[in-house]
Amino acid sequence: MENNKIRILHVAQAAGGVDRYIRMLLKYLDKERFENILVCSQDFHKEDYKELVNSFEQVKMTRAIGGNDLKAIKEVRSLIKHYTPDIVYAHSSKAGAIVRVANIGLKNYCIYNPHGWSFNMRCSAKKRIMYTVIEKLAAPFCDKVICISDAEKQSALDNKICKENKLQVIFNGVDIEAYENGIHGEINRKELNIPEDAFVVGMVGRISQQKAPDVFIKMAKLIKEKISNAHFIIVGNGNQEDTIISYAEKNGFIDSLHITGWVDNPMNYVELFDVACLLSRWEGFGLVLPEYMMAGKPIVASNVDAIPNIIKNGENGLLVEVDDAVGASEAVLRIHNEIGLRDKVVTKGLQDAHNRFDARRVAKEHEILFERIKKEENK
Repeated sequence: MENNKIRILHVAQAAGGVDRYIRMLLKYLDKERFENILVCSQDFHKEDYKELVNSFEQVKMTRAIGGNDLKAIKEVRSLIKHYTPDIVYAHSSKAGAIVRVANIGLKNYCIYNPHGWSFNMRCSAKKRIMYTVIEKLAAPFCDKVICISDAEKQSALDNKICKENKLQVIFNGVDIEAYENGIHGEINRKELNIPEDAFVVGMVGRISQQKAPDVFIKMAKLIKEKISNAHFIIVGNGNQEDTIISYAEKNGFIDSLHITGWVDNPMNYVELFDVACLLSRWEGFGLVLPEYMMAGKPIVASNVDAIPNIIKNGENGLLVEVDDAVGASEAVLRIHNEIGLRDKVVTKGLQDAHNRFDARRVAKEHEILFERIKKEENK
């Protein structure tokens, strides 16, 4: 270990939001005090971490439980032994399972951040029980569990995953500095064949069950009936895309629907929104919500899981019930019709983004945790 830095070995399987989270965290951790090693799945890209980590390793890890898991456990254990970190930090549920088995008997402090409990997903009762049992069995093999919201902590307690003193809440954050100093207006409405005077309602997220694109598109139909120049943007891709397109075609507004597919910088499209939506059926945090806030967009979101920790109804956005397309359309129409309400939620959202959800705060809280761990080890 160089210059008595605290060496942290991060392990991550799921890319997407976890990838963005780790990059944000590593960017703001003090490089004079911490040495970072990343062990990640094949879904990550080495060039994204060029200036962020001291070492970058890849191990084949898959989300589904399978025969490759034993090989992944063996490889991760070998890397832990090689780097001898002070702290092993597992990100996402699959990496958490692999790391906690791989790390058995090794002398370091183990932290686990599920980035949203797998047992909170909408899945069969059998799968929920299986995910819950796995988390309970693995919990004794780590020293601290990081929850990304108060709702995640409460869910762990409700499901008796571990004792409360093992849980610590560190709210997610977004890289406000990078956004504000970045280039804006790279995508314009004309490129998407959207009129400049159109009322644009958008969402960022996978076109899959969790993010409720089916509710979004039903909401879109109701809005279109009231606002003729309304257009709708879905930033993402997923297995329900054909169903969404078919619904818009059958209901005569396919020309007003724009699906971007996977994009590297969704904020380029968020800047086109007049209203930003997150109508998820379950949500460990909903990182896109503070991203909407920092872009100055009024928000309509579902009242589920961690979302009410972020959105306070009528203050920095509007909350609607899960699977309620009518309620969502009414909330969007309120923002369209009530300028005072729109200005109020945008102003409060911007304040919250800076005061509550800045990535620098996330890194600072981690630094305090890491240094406390090191002091306890030295006693």
